[in-house]
Amino acid sequence: MTDDELSQLSLEVGQRLQRLHATVTTAESCTGGWIAKVLTDTAGSSQWFERGFVTYSNDAKQALVGVSQASLESFGAVSEQVVREMAEGALKQAGAQYAVAVSGIAGPDGGTAEKPVGTVWFGLAAAEANSLAQRKIFAGDRASVRRQATAHALLLLRDHFLKN
Repeated sequence: MTDDELSQLSLEVGQRLQRLHATVTTAESCTGGWIAKVLTDTAGSSQWFERGFVTYSNDAKQALVGVSQASLESFGAVSEQVVREMAEGALKQAGAQYAVAVSGIAGPDGGTAEKPVGTVWFGLAAAEANSLAQRKIFAGDRASVRRQATAHALLLLRDHFLKN
């Protein structure tokens, strides 16, 4: 997805949030704040973007958004359990109505047979809905995986929670 396409997607997310009089927050690991950057590049985003948490380390995941040590030890940072906790914790900490969380292995190192490079988990939480998690495996180099993860997170937010 190009920068222009990411900008258009952010605009759509923002317009839907405005119609709902709602705000969004992010909890990002492998994307390092890219989702928040794309959202805040949109003029008027201060009306619907609450804040972003860059929780790159396990310590940050615990301290900033309340991920449990037990989940990190049992499942690893790149897991369904952890991204759910990231999204739910960010939602609570920010007081937003929606949250999106991302944790993955962008590479070029760090992959395993179970979790190869390109594996990214996405978590979505909403104040009045059940959270959800989804795993994707993206191809490409580090920058490509991170860009694809950023785009997919915004698409999930738009198409799942902000359908209207």
